Formats: sequence, C-alpha cells, structure tokens
Amino acid sequence: MAATGVKNLAKETAIYGLPSIIGRILNWGLVPFYTRVLENTGEYGAVTNIYGWTALLLVILTYGMETGFFRFINKKDEQEPMRVYTSTLFSVAFTSSVFSIICLSFLRPLSSMLGYEAHPEYIGIMMCITAIDALCCIPFAFLRYQGKAIRFATLKSINILLIILLNLFFLVLCPKLNESCPGLISWFYRPDYSVGYIFIANAFATAIIFILLIPVMMPALHAKFDFQRLKNMLRYSFPVLILGVAGIFNHTAAQILFPFLFDDKNYAKSQLGIYGACIKISFVMVMFTQAFRYAYEPFIFAKNKDDDSKKSYMEAMKYFIVFSLVIFLIVMFYIDLLKFFVNYKYYPGLSVVPIVMLGELFFGIYFNLSIWYKLTDKTHWGAIFSLIGCTLTVAIIICFVPHFGFIACAWASFCSNLIMMLLSYFVGQKKFPIAYNLRSALFYTVVAAVCYAAAMLLPIGSTVLRLTYRTAILLVFIAIIIRKDLPLATLPVIGKHFRK
Repeated sequence: MAATGVKNLAKETAIYGLPSIIGRILNWGLVPFYTRVLENTGEYGAVTNIYGWTALLLVILTYGMETGFFRFINKKDEQEPMRVYTSTLFSVAFTSSVFSIICLSFLRPLSSMLGYEAHPEYIGIMMCITAIDALCCIPFAFLRYQGKAIRFATLKSINILLIILLNLFFLVLCPKLNESCPGLISWFYRPDYSVGYIFIANAFATAIIFILLIPVMMPALHAKFDFQRLKNMLRYSFPVLILGVAGIFNHTAAQILFPFLFDDKNYAKSQLGIYGACIKISFVMVMFTQAFRYAYEPFIFAKNKDDDSKKSYMEAMKYFIVFSLVIFLIVMFYIDLLKFFVNYKYYPGLSVVPIVMLGELFFGIYFNLSIWYKLTDKTHWGAIFSLIGCTLTVAIIICFVPHFGFIACAWASFCSNLIMMLLSYFVGQKKFPIAYNLRSALFYTVVAAVCYAAAMLLPIGSTVLRLTYRTAILLVFIAIIIRKDLPLATLPVIGKHFRK
C-alpha cells in the first residue's frame, strides 16, 4: 500500500510538474531576455523588487486558506464538501476586493513609500494582479482536489505562454513597428516604458486566466455559504498564514529590503537586479519543490485516512531528497553552460547559485516535515518555526548586506531554512514521530558532497573535457542511487495517466 501511495505521488508530481516545467522553462527564458532587452541591471532590479512584494502579498491575501481547504474538505466526517469550497472562495473573493479598493485609494502615498513615485501605475497594476491571483488560487486548489492535474497544468501553462507572448509583443515587436511605422502604434505604445510593459503583459494574462477559471468557480454558487465552517477554517488557517508570510518573506526579504539598505538607490537596484537574475538559475530546485508540493499536500491529507500513512511519508521524504540532490548536482556541474542564461553583466552574481539551491533543498525538506503539525491541527508550530526563520533572515540581511552585498542574502536564506528544517524535525519527532530513514539521507548527502567536491575542485582548462568529466561523475551518482534502493516501479509510466 505504501509503495502504491508513493507511486501515485510520483505520478501526480510528474503530471503537475512536467507541463509546469515546460512552461516555466519558457517563462525563465524571459530572464535572459530581460537582462538583454532592459537598458541596465537597475531596471531588472525594479522588476525583482516589485515581484518580491507581490509574492509576499499573495500569501497574505490567501491567508492559509489553500491548506485549510484541503484539510476540511478531506475530513472523514465532511458530508458537504462543496460548502467548504463555497465558503473558501467567497471569503478570499471578499478580502481580495477590499484589498484592491484600499490600494487604489492610497496609490500615490504607497508608490512614494516604495520608491516608485514616478510610476505609481506600476504599483496599481501589480496590486490588482495580486488580488486576482489570490482569488484564482482557490479554484486552482479545487482542481487539485478533484484530481484534474492536466487541466490545472494546462491553465498554468496558458498563463505563462500568454505572459511570454505579450512580453515579446511589447518589448520586441512594438519597438520594431515603432521604428518602421511610428504612426501605427503611437496611440498606445511608448518607447521609454519598457519596465511598465512587463507588468501590463502580466495583467492581460491574469485577466484571461480569471475568465477561463469562471467555469471552475460556478459550482460554488450552487452550495450554501457556511459562516460557522468558515470560522473553523480561519481558526485553522491563521497559523498557516503566519507560517506562509514568514516562509515567503524568507524567499523575498532580499528583494523587498535591499533598496532600503543603501543610500544610493540606483546602486541598490543594480545589485538587486544582478542577484535577482542569478537566483533564477537555482529555481530548477524551486520548480521541483513546487511541483512536489502541488501533489503532496492533497496526498498527505487523503493518505491520513490509511493505516500505512507514515510509511508513505517516509518513502516520499527519501525520494524527495534523492531527486533534489540530483538536481543540485546537475545545475552545478553544468554552470559553465547555464551562466549564459543571463547577460555577462550579471555574472558577478553566479556565486549565490549553490548557496540558494541548498537553502531551497532545506526548505523542501522542511515542507515535507510540516505534515506533522498539519495533520494534528497544531499549525501554530509552523508559525513559530517560520517566525524564527524569518527573524534570522531579516537580521542577517540587515546586518551583513551593507558590508558584503547580495551574497549575504543567499546565506540568510540558507541559514534560516536550515534552522526551520531542524526545529521542525526535532519537535515533530516528539509530537508526531515518523521514523524517517536518516541513514539513507545522510548516505546520499555525503556521496553527493564527495561528487560535488571531485567535480568542482579539479581544475580542467578545457570546457569540453570539464563537462565530460562532470557528466561521468553525475552518472556514477545516479548509478549508486539506482543500485542501492530506487525501485524502477517508483518511476511511473506517465502516458497512461493522461486520460483525465
């Protein structure tokens, strides 16, 4: 039963992940595009800064209701699951609407406070996008609950594709049309508005996805809004909100705080642009963690009904660590090729990649460990861990970034995620003990470290020989995994599962 559960989890991770991976690869193609199209690193720094704020606000506006939705709709005694969906959707719709009204009412002072007094519309556009994205999170969660992974992934991919096409339209096609036929598009196009068109492209894509999700939201209109059920969900979800805010702030603190730590704002945005572009290289790990998360959260709440649930959690943790280490080695072994992902002006930031990737590995393990306080309804522990991690992140950034620059941001993420992972493990073993295979995790970690050292420390002048040598080491590591304890049965044949 446990093996079947892990196979199903692997299948769901792949179905959620593969289309998402393709879409995100295309989306990440915008990073080298931006680093070459935008005039300087400071302009990309502004994009990084504003998207950092929106990521934080998105977590606040969903206030843990995604997790609460899965928890309550999967309860054994839940007789009317559609009431859970209706109550959740209407609650988030209301708060998102209020947020939009407040932000637009105080747009100019907000823009001035954030350093965008010259372009308050940047903030207005992104605030509205964030409110709509928060609302869309709930129908997307409903699709995951229904097991409609293909539809979920398709809509996510459409969103990314729209953003890419609209960016190409505004930043490539329009400048060429403006040069050849200036009168044709002068009624809507401004040549000096490049950064603004990035946000406009996002706004159009978000609006279209919202329209496509309306059929998914319609069933909520046929169920009764249950205020008492919503109160219980909010009581459960509030600690998850604290956990989420602290967690996302660990990821976005650098993007948000960086401009406030230097007197020279142009220098700050330039350095933030370099950091923001280079950490995108490490987002392969983020992508895998997110794909795993989309499948894992519904899996754990549904699996909690089975007798062999703990064994399934153990197996899932093992395979997460194994695949994460493979991803880490792949990225670092081929960094000589991946560096061309960004413009050469951004190369000083490549030193953050291994640090950020390890931090993301720790965060992924922390997410796996979080099942104990979610299943026992003790989500306040997650809030405590995340607040500790967030406090550590902010302290390191404020104390060390003015002296050491963006490298301190990478170490802040590394340290905070490591501390949260350790705290969650040790407290969890007392509250909801799960016999994770620490020996296996340690073995693979040590082997991966040896492979990393052997590949990176040996100086080889020829790029071809160096990459060949590193490829051989990577194949050795993968062979060790397969030989030791990776049953081929856990690698599902995805094609037969695309029938939904």
